[in-house]
Amino acid sequence: MNNTISLTLLHLAFCFTLVSFTPISALELHGTGANMVETTCQKTPFYNLCVSALKSDPRSSDADVAGLAQIGTDKLKAKATATLRQITALLKVAKDPKLKMALRDCADYYNAIVKYDIPVAVEAVTKGDPKFGVEGATDAANEADACGRGFKNQPKFPIYASNKVVHDLSAVVASIVQLLL
Repeated sequence: MNNTISLTLLHLAFCFTLVSFTPISALELHGTGANMVETTCQKTPFYNLCVSALKSDPRSSDADVAGLAQIGTDKLKAKATATLRQITALLKVAKDPKLKMALRDCADYYNAIVKYDIPVAVEAVTKGDPKFGVEGATDAANEADACGRGFKNQPKFPIYASNKVVHDLSAVVASIVQLLL
């Protein structure tokens, strides 16, 4: 009797383990709609950001993974462009030479994100070459990190929130594009 109970409990534990560690199948990534957004976003490092960014775009309701990657790159481009404008505005009024230097460096990083990294990611997704899309989005995340490091000796980081969103959204886009490989 004890052996039967032990075997039953062991079997149940094994079943629950399999259910909780079963990866999302490739079939689940071929579909559309809100469930597609949630399933895809589960494969990214920033689930909540991913879901909110993708669901805020009406195209996500009938997008496949490539469509979600395109939406993600569009969101990333908009946020990076807005952050670059914010940096430019801060540069015009900054008085502290160290702050100006850090902002200039960030402007260079964000120019690279907007002019090179994101267009590479967009083109790669559009042309069906996701490897370069992953690299472009990963480079954008690295550029945002580099911008943040420039403020480590500053009393405050005036674009912290925007820079974090660009970094995190870049990581989300890289993860989504990775699913296309």
